[in-house]
Amino acid sequence: MIGSGPAGLTFARVLHRHGHPVTVLERDPAPDARPPGGTLDLHEGLGQLALDKAGLLAEFQALSRPEGQAMRILDTDGTVLRDWRPRPDDRANPEIDRGQLRDLLLGPLDVQWGRGVTQVAPGTRDGVLVHFADGRQETFDLVVGADGAWSRVRPAVSSATPHYTGVTYVETFLDDVDTRHPDLARLIGDGSVAVYGVNRALVAQRNSGGHVKVYAQFRAPLDWHTNLDLADVEAVRSSLLALFDGWAAPVLDLLRHGTAFVDRPLYVLPVSHTWTHVPGVTLLGDAAHLMPPLGAGANLAMLEGAELAESIATGPADLDEAVHAFEEQMWARAGRWAKITTAGLERLVSPDPAEALALFDQVQPS
Repeated sequence: MIGSGPAGLTFARVLHRHGHPVTVLERDPAPDARPPGGTLDLHEGLGQLALDKAGLLAEFQALSRPEGQAMRILDTDGTVLRDWRPRPDDRANPEIDRGQLRDLLLGPLDVQWGRGVTQVAPGTRDGVLVHFADGRQETFDLVVGADGAWSRVRPAVSSATPHYTGVTYVETFLDDVDTRHPDLARLIGDGSVAVYGVNRALVAQRNSGGHVKVYAQFRAPLDWHTNLDLADVEAVRSSLLALFDGWAAPVLDLLRHGTAFVDRPLYVLPVSHTWTHVPGVTLLGDAAHLMPPLGAGANLAMLEGAELAESIATGPADLDEAVHAFEEQMWARAGRWAKITTAGLERLVSPDPAEALALFDQVQPS
């Protein structure tokens, strides 16, 4: 297993539960080598099902935040258009911080940290040959690439590469929001607040511990920041405030109080990305089907990891047969979700902000 994200760790954890050894290789030198990211909503039939297969559902329920499902939508002048709150017993899509989920999945797993992979070569005499960044090489019976958007495993099965969607996110964050920014804490509520304008949006999402992630979303060329030093916090802030000029002051405070800014252009793989099966190598998650980040990616990745692990542990004796059957199932489901999320991104960052509201009403009717 290459990659210790949600897909890779779920795969390893389910195999571990079935008593099968698995080697997890991760390029990061340690679990906390970089920020783990924001919060994830895990769906009942996807991510939560995967955790159930791993025997971790009860622990997840103790950590998760059902109240984080709340969603408020504002007009650019600050008018509240929608204010949806979950029922007390609603467990359809509770939130959990990525770092908490990672630690939950890691549990007893043995991860080899600092093992960056540069190339994977199937079809050698002894199996699949893996080349490492330190010059070493090892062979494996099966290599599962769960190493994200810019996967080093993918070229072994597919020539596809991610392409830019035309939409960029610029991420910032607020800490200790309830104490330091109580007005913004009330604006955000228990979950998320979103404001949609012409070809742009501002979204703030509560994480645990008073931490809030803020995403400025807009359509722009990939090189939109050519004349901007992204390391200059005040310059980026000024540029974003100009981009959202005229929006309500409380909404713009989400940017005014942001601590640092990170440019995150959105890339995707082709909607129906498949490949001719290659014995000994397969892909999971973003490595297999990178799609817009609209709540499906991590959920699919985790379920795929769990399903592949179960197929290997309890399926046909022929390992290659089990993997090939899994791929067929993964491609069909991921293709459906890729179409949904691609269409969703078109509507959420749209010339007509009413499209975003209409999409919300379809997904979360009042």
